[in-house]
Amino acid sequence: MRCPYCGSLDTQVKDSRPTDDHASIRRRRVCPDCGGRFTTFERVQLRELTVVKRSGRRAPFDRDKLQTSIDVALRKRAVAPERVERMVNGIVRQLESSGESDIASSTIGELVMEGLKSLDDIAYVRFASVYKNFREARDFEQILGQLGGEDPEAVQDKTAARPAPTPGDDG
Repeated sequence: MRCPYCGSLDTQVKDSRPTDDHASIRRRRVCPDCGGRFTTFERVQLRELTVVKRSGRRAPFDRDKLQTSIDVALRKRAVAPERVERMVNGIVRQLESSGESDIASSTIGELVMEGLKSLDDIAYVRFASVYKNFREARDFEQILGQLGGEDPEAVQDKTAARPAPTPGDDG
């Protein structure tokens, strides 16, 4: 493993232990050349996955990119990192065990939305607004209606039927 500080290829493992969910191994390493210490994670990879984008372009699956997009949706939300890690591991496991090497980006997006829906409603709406390319407020109303278990048209009817507040009215 290359040292992130000096670039030396001769690093030593000082400590190894499984992560809490036993899905990876955490290794503490030290560089004998510069004395730098750092942590690496080792995970099982069942197969090489390729993401097929909407444009048809192909790219290697990147677990870190998946993690980053989920982290952006969860920014400033009180969700335990262990739950997020479990969700990411679950998505990767589903993709690897699907039997397919080529995965449509829409499949990944749907799995992320499904996971976020059970993890945090706000993060789910944030991710959905980017993933589904929301253009107007009605798009938000529809997804919020789905969260509440209501029919999207029913939410729209309630919004339209609500009387406008009169000046001086406190609520």
